[in-house]
Amino acid sequence: MKLNLGSCDKHFPGFVNVDICPPADVIADLNGPWPWEDSSIDEIRAYDIIEHLPDKIHTMNEAWRVLRPGGTFDIIVPTTEGRGAFQDPQHCSYWNRNSFFYYTDRIPERERFGKHYGIAARFKIASEKQEKLANEVVKLRMVLTAVK
Repeated sequence: MKLNLGSCDKHFPGFVNVDICPPADVIADLNGPWPWEDSSIDEIRAYDIIEHLPDKIHTMNEAWRVLRPGGTFDIIVPTTEGRGAFQDPQHCSYWNRNSFFYYTDRIPERERFGKHYGIAARFKIASEKQEKLANEVVKLRMVLTAVK
């Protein structure tokens, strides 16, 4: 199964489109426990959604929990390196490249603080790309692979 989180009205064929309100295929509040079994998901797309979720650790832990070993977490997020992170009044968590250190396998921040912070998530970075848009919004795309 493949999930498209925060789908709103942008649905991807072949994905279960998930949002907090219709017209999603699945209505789910991602601030609580995610409604999928452990290791049951092959791929998660999270384009312009994780900045709307207040608890970074919960978001990353739940994504990791539901992904199968080797499953991918494909994220696009406005970074703190541009005005996009701060412009939307619904953005409540802020991300940049370094934010992902705490969830990346064998990175010092993850190894040193993970247990103390309650981080179960463990990913490898498959790819990353940053792009500056014409309106001074900087977007970061991170494709992560679940390590289990």
